[in-house]
Amino acid sequence: MKKTFMYLGVSLALILAGCGAKEASSDQQGQNNNSSSTIEAVATIAQIGDIVKNVGGKHVTVKSLMGPGTDPHLYRAVHSDIQDMSEADIIFYNGHHLEGNMIEIFEQMREQKPTIPVAEAIPESKLLADPANPEIYDPHVWFDIELWKYAVKAVRDELIAIDPEHEEDYTQNTATYLQKLDELNAYAKQRVSEIPEKSRVLVTAHDAFSYFGNSFGFEVMGLQGLSTEAEFGLKDVQRLIDTLVERNIKAVFIESSISERSINAVVEGAKKKGHEVSIGGELYSDAMGPEGTEEGTYIGMFKHNIDTIVEALK
Repeated sequence: MKKTFMYLGVSLALILAGCGAKEASSDQQGQNNNSSSTIEAVATIAQIGDIVKNVGGKHVTVKSLMGPGTDPHLYRAVHSDIQDMSEADIIFYNGHHLEGNMIEIFEQMREQKPTIPVAEAIPESKLLADPANPEIYDPHVWFDIELWKYAVKAVRDELIAIDPEHEEDYTQNTATYLQKLDELNAYAKQRVSEIPEKSRVLVTAHDAFSYFGNSFGFEVMGLQGLSTEAEFGLKDVQRLIDTLVERNIKAVFIESSISERSINAVVEGAKKKGHEVSIGGELYSDAMGPEGTEEGTYIGMFKHNIDTIVEALK
């Protein structure tokens, strides 16, 4: 592991040095002007990339580093990621330790260009703390649509800051996207109303849905903590099994970015106690669906989750 970090450190230094030379050459030629070209942006998770696409429109191209099925808690940047970030005009990431293995890279990139933790635009008073580590905030803010609007506005403001010529377009694109998020929120609330209140219990592999639970009135239980780096043992599995049996919970959910092994152990354990539990479906938690699909957009991903949960629990 140490060799990996040494390699990335050397690569980052070399790439940034090359990037500096490239910028100096551009300055000499008077070509460093975003108004005459498309802004190149990099986002870590696809949820943020989707914001940048919607707000940036035709003026911005964006590359998301983490694709379908990727766990951002465990993700380690590879050489091509560093290359992409070095060549970009602006970088957007979530923050609050979601991309915990990339913090040092962001700090170095911040010395070269705007490197923005969009979730940290949300007032701390609105964030949820990690029960195990109260000084750390839950990073899964995209599951509260109202909070996610702060991230949208942060992207808008940063794009305007580096490309003020297109402020009107960024402002209009943002207003259009926020309207779509309001419609999504209304859809989600209407669908959740189909589930009896006593059945609004969401059991998943890790604790990524607390903001979702707060928004829509669910009790949320996860086998692992906020980060999938958290260890879980037989006691944790047994605790969840006992809860399923005692409360007669009939469905649990797997996540697209996490192995099914842990949840399957819970299902089998409940079965041995004479309680049948089904897999209610697969939810998108830390990653979205494949690009080009409905689930590959934030709105499509959210609708998929809502529909899956409602059909399993109503």
